[in-house]
Amino acid sequence: MRVVVFCRYDGSGYFGFQIQPDKITVQEVLEKALKKIHKGQDIRIYMSGRTDSGVHGYMQPIHFDTPYKISEEAWLKSLNSNLPKDVRILAAKIVDDNFHVRYDAVSKTYEYRLYLGKYLDPFLVNYVGHCKYNFDYKKAEESLKYFLGRHDFTSFCSSGSSVEDKVRTITDFNIKREGDIVVFNISGDGFLYNMVRIIIGTIVEVANGKYSPQYINEIILKKDRAFAGKTADASGLYLKKVYYKNEEVNQVINSLK
Repeated sequence: MRVVVFCRYDGSGYFGFQIQPDKITVQEVLEKALKKIHKGQDIRIYMSGRTDSGVHGYMQPIHFDTPYKISEEAWLKSLNSNLPKDVRILAAKIVDDNFHVRYDAVSKTYEYRLYLGKYLDPFLVNYVGHCKYNFDYKKAEESLKYFLGRHDFTSFCSSGSSVEDKVRTITDFNIKREGDIVVFNISGDGFLYNMVRIIIGTIVEVANGKYSPQYINEIILKKDRAFAGKTADASGLYLKKVYYKNEEVNQVINSLK
């Protein structure tokens, strides 16, 4: 039986989602919980996408195969009773055996939270990026439209990436102010390694006056990482939502807060 669970986690205490040798990761604690539930049997999980060290997940879909025929509610209770407090399962859904959380995804949304105060609040340090310089909100807002649509995002991908096809489609990109925090939400059919963080870092440089908003077009056309801005801090990034071809799965996603 294949089960999809929707995981929320505080990434500040983990070296990313995917298992790494000698480092604590979200995947490791999830698989340890499943192993305990399955009385010592190793159960492998599959994720919709990796998140880096310090990046958070509002709703990371994962799936696993199990011989246990128990209810969705039982999976929710069993997993949460065996997980640390900074990792929580929000919901569980039994799916067809051919469903895959990574390969069946059709869109993803990330949120980035940027603190604009001169001195970063120590209680926020693990949950926001920080812009300590002048930030022109109108310039930042104007720059968003240049990212929309289908583009080669080579300039906004870490130079060490082995992915050959760097064409992606951004379907929505918005910004709002919440006191001293600016919140970005960006949606698309997929994202390259560090793409969201480099986009945010570039927008920060636009807002600081280093570039004009229109220069975003030039950066895209250069197809060269050297022309884009710095990579924004991992602490401000959240995987927010992932959507699928499967409408029953999407209904569960839409019900989550």
